[in-house]
Parts: sequence; structure tokens; C-alpha cells
Amino acid sequence: MTARSTRTGEDAEDLDVEEVLALVNEHGGPAGDPGGRTEGPAHVPAPAAQGTHHKPDAHHRATPWPEARATAARAARAGSRAARRAPVSVTLDDALGLTLAAPLTALTDLPSFDTSAMDGWAVAGPGPWDVRDEGVLAGHAEPEPLTDGEAVRIATGARVPPDTTAVLRTEHGRSDAQGRLHATREMHHGQDIRPRGQECRSGDQLLPVGALVTPAVLGLAAAAGYDTLTAVPRPRAEVLVLGDELLTEGRPHDGLIRDALGPMLPPWLRALGAEVIAVRRLRDDAKALHKAITGSTADLIVTTGGTASGPVDHVHPTLERIGAELLVDGVKVRPGHPMLLARTKEDQHLVGLPGNPLAAVSGLLTLAEPLLRTLAAHPAPEPYALPVQGTAHGHPYDTRLIPVVLRGDVAVPLHYNGPAMLRGIAAADALAVVPPGGARAGQELELLDLPWASAGIGVCFT
Repeated sequence: MTARSTRTGEDAEDLDVEEVLALVNEHGGPAGDPGGRTEGPAHVPAPAAQGTHHKPDAHHRATPWPEARATAARAARAGSRAARRAPVSVTLDDALGLTLAAPLTALTDLPSFDTSAMDGWAVAGPGPWDVRDEGVLAGHAEPEPLTDGEAVRIATGARVPPDTTAVLRTEHGRSDAQGRLHATREMHHGQDIRPRGQECRSGDQLLPVGALVTPAVLGLAAAAGYDTLTAVPRPRAEVLVLGDELLTEGRPHDGLIRDALGPMLPPWLRALGAEVIAVRRLRDDAKALHKAITGSTADLIVTTGGTASGPVDHVHPTLERIGAELLVDGVKVRPGHPMLLARTKEDQHLVGLPGNPLAAVSGLLTLAEPLLRTLAAHPAPEPYALPVQGTAHGHPYDTRLIPVVLRGDVAVPLHYNGPAMLRGIAAADALAVVPPGGARAGQELELLDLPWASAGIGVCFT
């Protein structure tokens, strides 16, 4: 462990996201690499030349799927270096799902005094014992000391009287005709007493920089005396839903369709650790898109639709107009190959998702997930694979992502997995990564957990 990772909470206030990421990489695996891979540097496509236009054959220059994910993670690291995103102090109520930017150091001994581990009697010396009339309850001031041959009723969590030898459990004691207490089992010194500092001493480091704040971490922080935590801030995301054909209510009619991405993307982004600051619906208008992108203060802008080369696909021309750096222009994956990733400002990125719903999900997990995960300093999930049940059809040249349910130790592909369909993903536990050419029955496929189906990150919906 480095000296930096053992700073006190006050010293660690100066940590920026880049430093937290370095610590996560050192102690928690390659935070930026998708699935914990240790591949060499991936190819990053050169920025689009000024004055050029997106062409229909751009898919031939598309980025392979694993490289696209690695590029998104690296882009986030570069962005956090530029922005020097400062840690924030958040209340325990708001800290769930964040990453610690300062070590969690005990502010007190735990427990802070000798406490009873059981309901029963605190006793002094060998029995039998005379029992005091009054009892000792949790939350009360320190009781009077005991003398040898004396006992007092005590509740779990109550302060143990000075000079107590042990705690006799309720079920292990009996009273005789004279009211004296006897043990029905052999006892030993210190039995059922939690001594002061048993779990930690004041100043002990409980968790390092880079630890994910889970419900258990919140409990530990509260027990250790914390009201607030110093953490990496949630990346701020803005969603721009593009299209003249989209309805926000009612049934489809007259060539108009319901907007599925507007309701789906914000909670999905929150599940990936983002703070969604706005969801805006724009018509297919280049000026409106330009104004929305240039006026956004988000760390990540997510657009839906408009990434191809049709007459109302304005994303590429708008990015070119503002001088954005195009990092990924198309990915060799189905569905979702027209997705893109651009750096719009030194501290801001844009992920362009295709307009078809399942294609948009593919883009979200390919580009937005590693970028958001890295901005939030979350470690990459451990990669895992399961054999596929039956044949998984693939694309001749591209990776394919298909919804699956997990049944024991196999992944079962689901129907309704076309680019415009959500029925399959709505029932899925994960997406299976099918290599070019497909997979035979029983072949192990890498799986991408959906955020609500995986342990830990699913707690970040609020």
C-alpha cells in the first residue's frame, strides 16, 4: 500500500479523481479496462479531419468491440486528468454507490466501551451471586462497580460494570430459594463481553481509498463516528432524445412511435453511477442539437439516434462543426454498430447511441458504461463466462451482443433480440458476447451483467 492510500481523511481532501483511479488500479484491478483485461494499448482512431463528412462505408473503419470499450475507459481517465474533479463531502444518506476518495479511519474505538454481548447477568467473582435490584440497560451511563459475589441484570449492548468477571447468559442461570444466582454451565473469564476496541482502535484504517460505498460500508462508517464521507463525485450525465417521430404518451399512430429511450436511459445511467441532470427531447434540427451540446455542463452527453448518415442525422456534422475529437466512430458490434464516442470539451464527452432500442443498449454498455465507471473510480467487474445453451448465431465479422437468462451454469439465449426490440432485454439477466462467426452449443461466452441483475451496482438506482 502506498503512503498516499494511508492518508487521514483531512489529508486526503486534496486527492483528485486521477489519484483515486491510480489507487484503484494499484489495489483493485485495472479500473479502466473492461472486464479486468490486461490487453496492450488499443488503437484509438484519429480525430475526424475538418471538412470531411461521415460516409456510408464508415463501418469498414469501425473500432473492434473490445478496443472500443478500452478506448472509452482511457478517455475518461484523460478527461478526469484535465478536469481535476475534486472529491466531494456527502452525507451518509447520499454516499451509496460512490467511491471513497479518503480512507475510512476509525474516529473512535469500536466498541467504545466494554459491552455485554448477551442478555443475562454481569457477574463478579465465582458464584453463587447476590443479584442487585436494579438492572443495566443499553444507552445508560456507566453503572456502579460490582464486588465479588455480586451480579446485576444486563441487556445486550449495555455498558458492563467495572470489575465484571463475565456475563452469564439468561438461559445459563437459575435462582435458588434465597434468590441467589447460580450458573448451570461452566464459565470463563471475559465470557460474552465485547471488550473496548475489539473491532478497531481510534485511528485504525478501516477501508482504503477506492473502496465502493455499499450498505455495509455505510453501517461501518456510522459505527465509526462519521456523518459525512469524502468521495469521488458522481459523473453528471445529460440525455438528448432526438427525433421528429417520437411520442411521449399514448399509442403509436400515423407514423409516430413511442419514445422508449427517454424513459429507459436515465434510470439505466443512474444504475451505472451517473447523476442525470437533464433529459431533453429535440426535434431533428441541427441548430437545436448544436445549441444543446455546446450549452451542456454535463460530464457526459448521451444522444439517441442521428449517428448514421441519413438526411436528418445531425450528430456527426454537429461534432465536426464544434471541433470535437472523434475517438470512436462506429464499432464492430451488432446491434449498435453506428455508435460513437467524442470528446466535445477538455472535460466532457459525448456518447452517440443509435436510435433503435436494443442497439442503444449495446452502445450504452459498450461506450457509456466503461466511461462512467472510470469517471466514478469504480473498479472493473471481474470477467466471467458461462457455456451457451444451443447455438448462438453470430455476425460474419463483428461481435454480437445477445440477451440471455442464466439457468444454473448455462446462458440461455432469448428471442426478440433484433436491434429495434426490447422484449428480450426486458427479460434478460445479462448480455452474452458472441464472437464473429457465432458460438457452438456449450461454448463459453463472456457475459455482461445488467446493472439490476448484478450485486453491488444495482443499489445505485436512487
